[in-house]
Amino acid sequence: MDTIVYPGTFDPITNGHADLVERASRLFAQVVVAVAVDTGKQAAFPIEMRVSLARDALAHIDNIEVCSFDNLLVDFMRQREAQVILRGLRAVSDFEYEFQLASMNRHLAPEIETLFLTPAEQYAYISSSLVREIAGLGGDVTPFVHTRVVAALRGRMN
Repeated sequence: MDTIVYPGTFDPITNGHADLVERASRLFAQVVVAVAVDTGKQAAFPIEMRVSLARDALAHIDNIEVCSFDNLLVDFMRQREAQVILRGLRAVSDFEYEFQLASMNRHLAPEIETLFLTPAEQYAYISSSLVREIAGLGGDVTPFVHTRVVAALRGRMN
């Protein structure tokens, strides 16, 4: 198990996401941060911007790759010859949804495992949607996201 894939919309990437990537990078030879093109959600940022922001926020980590994907996650995993999906659990409320996803992925691809990590305590309450909401109301999001994300949010909100 050399590669782990961390899928998500990363709209935008937060310090909580970066914390999980940093920790996974110590456990696996390569971490692929896979930014989902279309998840049925209305993204605040286009895919190219989400990938670019993630690359900037994670540039200090050597063994990562940030890319987009627009197919079924298990198909992407097979294309990358990866056997482990990384998912974050912030709170008990995340568990039911994540358990459902992991179970479906296991049904579709029994050879692929899901690994859950919890973020460091200071990031447990941070979510992309909350960051977008705070930024949209003019609040300071600098403690929660990379400086480039702060600038992108300010640009989007103005």
